[in-house]
Amino acid sequence: MFSAVVRPFALALFQGDADPPPPRSRWLRFRLPRWQPLTGVLDLVQVVDVLVALLLFVSTYSQLVDWNDVAKLPVNDPLLYLATAAVSVPVALRDRWPLAAWRMTMVLLPVALWVTQTIGTSSPPYSLGLVVMYPLVTYSVAVRCDRPITVAVWVLSFLAAWIVDPDSLYLVTVMVTVALLFGYNVRVRRNATARLAEEERRSRLAESAQAALEERARIARELHDVVAHHMSVIAIQAEAVPLKAAGDPALLEAGLAEIRSLSLEAIAELRQVLGVLRDQDGRADTAPQPGLDRLDELVSNARAAGLTVLVRRPEPLGPLPPAVGLSAYRIVQESLSNAMRHAPGATVTITVEQDGDALRLRVANGGGTAPGGPAGAGQGLVGMRERAALLGGTLEAGPVDGGGFQVTATLPIAVAATEETT
Repeated sequence: MFSAVVRPFALALFQGDADPPPPRSRWLRFRLPRWQPLTGVLDLVQVVDVLVALLLFVSTYSQLVDWNDVAKLPVNDPLLYLATAAVSVPVALRDRWPLAAWRMTMVLLPVALWVTQTIGTSSPPYSLGLVVMYPLVTYSVAVRCDRPITVAVWVLSFLAAWIVDPDSLYLVTVMVTVALLFGYNVRVRRNATARLAEEERRSRLAESAQAALEERARIARELHDVVAHHMSVIAIQAEAVPLKAAGDPALLEAGLAEIRSLSLEAIAELRQVLGVLRDQDGRADTAPQPGLDRLDELVSNARAAGLTVLVRRPEPLGPLPPAVGLSAYRIVQESLSNAMRHAPGATVTITVEQDGDALRLRVANGGGTAPGGPAGAGQGLVGMRERAALLGGTLEAGPVDGGGFQVTATLPIAVAATEETT
């Protein structure tokens, strides 16, 4: 308890330190021109403090000299200069070292008061310079120091005023209290503004990070769908071509040409997915993303990989927003890739239905004619659900009776079209 009471006074008198000066407006700081001998940045606040300090020095010294000339017990010049410095130098230091300026005031204050009482004729024994200087210094302390230090400065100022002249205690207390409260209010507002700016900066960083994560997730979905589909087809083709060729060079060459075509198609789609990455000239790939207009290509690749694919869709298919078309394409692509991996040789039925508000997809496959590959990590299904959810739609996937798997998706058309327009 005792240390908690004593600590603010120890901070104010010996241990504490003030905060650095706040950033200045560009109207208050400017770089000095090169043609003059001084270099650096000129701070107008500090310039004004120095001018006020010079004015206080001249006026206070002149007043003390006049009093000293008529005093019965005059003091020597060093004491006059020291008393004058006590009310002027702290003003020049208050911006850069406010707490040090106040400490200097408390150290030199007895000298200034003794000189004023010795040769002065006024009561209370406060010179005009002291009345101007002390509120300025205490204001700077309240603006730049923590609250415990400010409270300790107020208490010490109150005690000093009570010791020096109890008759003027009320007036001095009001004057110092107003200066400290005004400075503390400025400090609170500055801190609140700084915290708000920091929160806004963190919010912007969080939004940027969230946008980056969403973009990474989007690219990851696209890469997964492209790579999974094409690599599945290429792997199956690479395994089936030698068996189909049976030593026939012509069939082998045709099979390899088809694998090459699939590889080039995969590379082209990867370039479209990574089109957000600009080249050294600042250009980006602006090729259109695939949609259901390329459904026949998916079906052809799946059939070449050994699946029997049946397609049911309206002819012609109505116009779709690009986001809906791309998501529908990727959902069908991923469903066919899963069928190739887990149900080789199966029969797959693709059903596309469209009304005015939504696009409905159904991709169902029966059991395969050969053992399927091992179960994956499930990222394909997660990606399909995310695509549907981003459009405000739904996706259900799971096994069906009698063996096989089914994916059913509903993608709103009107909502996607509205979002792209806005």
